[in-house]
Amino acid sequence: MVSSHRVTLIPGDGIGPEVTRAAVSVIDAAGVSIDWDEVEAGADIVAKYGTPVPDHVLHSIRTHGVALKGPIGTPVGGGFRSANVTMRQSLELYASIRPVKNVPGVETRFEGVDLILVRENTEGLYSGIEHRVAPGIVESLKVVTEFASNRIAEAAFKLAEDEGRREVCAVHKANIMKMSDGLFLECARKVAKRHPSIEYREIIIDNCAMQLVKDPTRFDMLLLENLYGDILSDLCAGLVGGLGVVPGANLGEDCAIFEAVHGSAPDIAGKGVANPTAVILSSVMMLRHLGEADAADRIERAVYATLAEPALRTRDLGGNADLAAYTASLIERLG
Repeated sequence: MVSSHRVTLIPGDGIGPEVTRAAVSVIDAAGVSIDWDEVEAGADIVAKYGTPVPDHVLHSIRTHGVALKGPIGTPVGGGFRSANVTMRQSLELYASIRPVKNVPGVETRFEGVDLILVRENTEGLYSGIEHRVAPGIVESLKVVTEFASNRIAEAAFKLAEDEGRREVCAVHKANIMKMSDGLFLECARKVAKRHPSIEYREIIIDNCAMQLVKDPTRFDMLLLENLYGDILSDLCAGLVGGLGVVPGANLGEDCAIFEAVHGSAPDIAGKGVANPTAVILSSVMMLRHLGEADAADRIERAVYATLAEPALRTRDLGGNADLAAYTASLIERLG
């Protein structure tokens, strides 16, 4: 088979290698030719390289421009810096795109959910600027810049136009953080004026969280700062069945990483029971990015057809199928 794409593959930690292998097998079965450059990143290689993200990993992604990534664990309250944040900031992957919509056959409290979260990925409280002021006192700085705020707002409105969306809603806490969140809103308003075909509105984050759990169908696209986007994207995933069925992408000017948004689940690693849906749907986003729309559509339809059969669902979705059976059933349904 002649290779038409060169893509970095980062299996990740925990269940990462299992679910990424499943995604690779599905892509191969769909007839897309990819030459994978597999590299190590994550907690398991810190002892080997002294960092969860060695330079050769970043070099591979910069060289190929596209990566498919499995979940990577991050220590809580200490240890190494988040590998995900490191990659996003090092590669200027400033836009996190997380589509959230109902999956046919997966019953949830809501129907008709179809929204996109566009999250600024490089600054805010995730800038990682912290220091100990005095014993028992730690200060963490929230950095918001006009450049990054303009850039993410422009990305949101451009995506809204490309996807035929009707509205962008900026999420903020400018009633309290008047300067930082105020700057974010100021930039969003200016960008909105350049895209008059898209409606623009704003909502305070705590009200947004309440409205989402009351009626998520009232939202079309959310534009968020880093921390807000991280929190609400997981909340929104819970509206449609959980993190196991939601894909994600981190986009920059020169590189893109497509990844499942769930954790590495070390407690079930190696047991063959993990749900690969999220990384498979992330690979669907990747294939569209690569211009392989037909294969992407066929894989997405196969995912939905498989999940429509209760017996073929993995345990986290109420079924009894293991990872291998689910993947094999999905491949059988590729048109």
